[in-house]
Amino acid sequence: MKKQQPDTTNKLSAMHESDQESDLKKLEKDKIIERQLRFQDLLISISTQYINSDLSDIDKLIRESLKQIGEFVSSDRSYIFSYDFINNTATNTYEWCAEGIDPEIDNLKDIPIEYITQWVEAHKKGAAFYIEDVSLLPDDGEHGLRAILEPQGIKSLIAIPKIKNNELIGFIGFDAVHKINKYADNEQEILFVFANMLVNVIQRKENEEHIKAQERKKEELLQNLSIQNQALNEYAHVVSHDLKAPLINIHTLVGWFMDDHKEALGEDFLTPLNQVLFNVEKMDFLIKGILDYSTIDRMESQDAQINFNLIIDEVLQTILIPSTVKITVQENLPSFYGNAWKFKQVFQNLIQNGINYNDKEHGVVSVGCLEKDDCFEFFVKDNGVGIKSDYFERIFKVFTKLESTGSSSGIGLSIVKKIITFYKGSIWLESEEGIGTTFYFTLPKTE
Repeated sequence: MKKQQPDTTNKLSAMHESDQESDLKKLEKDKIIERQLRFQDLLISISTQYINSDLSDIDKLIRESLKQIGEFVSSDRSYIFSYDFINNTATNTYEWCAEGIDPEIDNLKDIPIEYITQWVEAHKKGAAFYIEDVSLLPDDGEHGLRAILEPQGIKSLIAIPKIKNNELIGFIGFDAVHKINKYADNEQEILFVFANMLVNVIQRKENEEHIKAQERKKEELLQNLSIQNQALNEYAHVVSHDLKAPLINIHTLVGWFMDDHKEALGEDFLTPLNQVLFNVEKMDFLIKGILDYSTIDRMESQDAQINFNLIIDEVLQTILIPSTVKITVQENLPSFYGNAWKFKQVFQNLIQNGINYNDKEHGVVSVGCLEKDDCFEFFVKDNGVGIKSDYFERIFKVFTKLESTGSSSGIGLSIVKKIITFYKGSIWLESEEGIGTTFYFTLPKTE
């Protein structure tokens, strides 16, 4: 029995050593897991910074994150390179260096890709380029990989590809100078996540810059259009105003001539002279329409709460209403904050249109309004000749008329549309030939 005691002791010793080894492995595994969790927490923190930042200083943000990741993986230098496959070069764009480590960013511009073919080949496959010990690389000449890395004091490195929209655009690298640095598979996976985060934040910055550039172009375009529109309106106003004086003179001189020679002039001469006066008046209406159209955007009178019933009454006092036409206006029309002169133009043109194009023995023009959830819908309805559907869109364009007879300028409805559009409303019509026409327009409700 005593001879068996050493075996038992040995067994107990071996079991003890096995337990110690198991404990050490468990402890080492726990350290690895704990490190992974801290690494993941760091990425979450950096991601939060990226998301919450306004990216006004993206360079500072990227350099800070390079420092954080570099320090965590015990790197002495971390950096970002961009690939240029048109010129076949690679350029160092961002860099962080630990204390005492010389920066290399200024020395690594437009590096020929042929110097780093191993890197590019790995990155094109979506893989990391990892050298655990630079001293073990083969001595492959002055342009070889070892000849490039050793002068920088690099003992080991890892370079993670940057992929944007399935396209290789660069890489993120980590150099170890003081000691050889090993990267486990899980650490490499986390570095890939960081590379994707960097691509996303840079792309977000590019998108923001693109949007700002588009907004600047839009603002410049709107300003130029506003200036051009103002210049055109002023030009139309000046030209129209200058044209009225000679027209008045022509009308006056022809009228005097006809009055002074009425008895001597026969019907054959009076008819063409009357035609001259008619066309002069027609031209005068046209010029007045241009003046009104160009003046709409330049009205300087104060906006105020408008009583529509009151301004329609004032409009009706200025219109010549034939005895065959009856005008009806809904009582208690809604009020609206705006320019009274502009809305007088609206109702004057619409009501006058209903009178001018009414062929009925008992003509009727009705004005009213329906209240909707978000707007007021006004209407001016007549029982006149009606309008062909082909004209429904064209009729609101400048100089468009239903017929060439008469002295109408063809500008009235374009003025109406311009005013309604100015107040962010819409205008349309419904019509049936021989039955009549109804013009509708909306005005948004205001607080």
